[in-house]
Amino acid sequence: MDSWSAILDLVLLLATALVLGALAEKLRQSAIVGFLLAGMLLGPNVFGFVRNDAEVGILAELGVALLLFAIGLEFSWRRLRGLGAASLAGGATQVGATTMVAAAAAYIAGQPGQAALAIGAIIALSSTASVLHIMRMRAELESVHGGHALAVLLVQDLAVVPLVLLVSVLAGSGSGGLAIAQHVGKVVALIAAVVAGLYVTFNYVAPWLLRFGPLYGNRELSVLLAMVSGLGSTVLAHEVGISPALGAFVAGLLLGESPFAVQVRADTASLRTLFVTVFFSSIGMFGDPSWMLANWLLLSIGVLAIVVGKSLIAWLSLRAFGAPTASALAAGVCLGQIGEFSFILCEVARGVLISDHVFQLLVSAAVVTMLLTPYLVSAAPRVAGRLIHTLRMREPALTDATPQSERPRVLVIGFGPAGRVVAEQMREDGARVIVLDLNPHLVTAARRLGFEASVGDAQHEDVLRHLGVQATPLVAVTVPVPQVAVQIVHLLRVLAPEAFVVVRARYNRYLAEIEKAGAAVAHDEETHVGLRIAESMKARLASKETVVDEPIQQAAE
Repeated sequence: MDSWSAILDLVLLLATALVLGALAEKLRQSAIVGFLLAGMLLGPNVFGFVRNDAEVGILAELGVALLLFAIGLEFSWRRLRGLGAASLAGGATQVGATTMVAAAAAYIAGQPGQAALAIGAIIALSSTASVLHIMRMRAELESVHGGHALAVLLVQDLAVVPLVLLVSVLAGSGSGGLAIAQHVGKVVALIAAVVAGLYVTFNYVAPWLLRFGPLYGNRELSVLLAMVSGLGSTVLAHEVGISPALGAFVAGLLLGESPFAVQVRADTASLRTLFVTVFFSSIGMFGDPSWMLANWLLLSIGVLAIVVGKSLIAWLSLRAFGAPTASALAAGVCLGQIGEFSFILCEVARGVLISDHVFQLLVSAAVVTMLLTPYLVSAAPRVAGRLIHTLRMREPALTDATPQSERPRVLVIGFGPAGRVVAEQMREDGARVIVLDLNPHLVTAARRLGFEASVGDAQHEDVLRHLGVQATPLVAVTVPVPQVAVQIVHLLRVLAPEAFVVVRARYNRYLAEIEKAGAAVAHDEETHVGLRIAESMKARLASKETVVDEPIQQAAE
């Protein structure tokens, strides 16, 4: 009965999140706002419909992990190194500076020293799940300020383990300096072991299975491999005592080096969406509207101090290591909230270091700042630009995306003989050619020829979005199956309505359907073959006309 009750709670939570998320989108707000409100309304502090909050909390933690697994797939180790030491050093400075400044403020406000330090650690963390999810939806992960924000968030996630140790020690669960040092060393060793194990798995075992094993050509088994990769790395990290989200991110990061990253990301998209929705809804359950209304002035001051203070500290931390003023400030604004991992620190400190009143203030501030996150992320570039203009600082213009290559982008879907010819011809004309194919062998061949290539099914929206189809002016669809080509063209018309789409029509009878789907040009193979055959025969007739006519004439006589 309890299991069915948990399922009922989950269905109720998702249904309410669906309604309020759709309403938020209708009002041109982020769906995340609706998810948070759904949790708040159904949680124990309002209507109390959702009772098994422990099960919901587990699903929420999985949601964060799968979200970071997907982010890791987008950010290979090569791209992570490209974030630069300055951004990563700025992230470390932000964590330390925010902890000390917030601790000093809490101490001045009357909190004991140990409690003040715990509060500083709680406030230092921002919401990786919220910021990266919204940036991904807004296609700003490639922006300059998006890279800075990502670097700081990754450093914060790495800092979760030492911060939990710090708060635990302050709460009296530590056993002295030597024991703490031994525990930290053990955690570091476990992290290294997990990373080494995942590296071997994703660089040697998984590619072998996908290329040569029974998984080749079987989409169902491929999806299962993707889910085992994401969930397995999360469980492994949890079992060895490190952050599950960090383990999932490392797994995605390592798997992102393989040509299968795009398809794996698409295969995990649906389940990731489910868990991420539960995550934001579960965070909303911590909110207590009656407490917020009764203490609205204190809460407002706290939220304002957190948003402004964290934004400024992150800005100054990034600037200290050479980040441009505008992009550093925009990144700082994006990070002006209390994060999901702060709830772990709150639970450790509750009742031992901090009172229930302070706990409720921190939790309420976290919920409110998460509600503000979609607006902070969307407003960050404008706020930074206006402030820089006001201060009359000469800085490089803040753009929403990193400068793209001046070469025109061409996406070739299908790398069979026809797709290969298209790709080679486009490259000769100076285009930046990106190849997408479901066959790992063809993708490997494309990479050997120097093309950017990924394994993926173009019938998945997530795959096309990851390859940046919205910014691709030319698309060639050369897949041999007409029905698949029609589905791909339909999806391209939705995602990239301005793109010039040229499609291979293998059979004449599918030509009208492909053109109706939205292809700018459809080349009918049967007609083209007929024309080429006719051209060859005409050329033969023109060159051998007399030789051909003589036997006909003799036969007539």
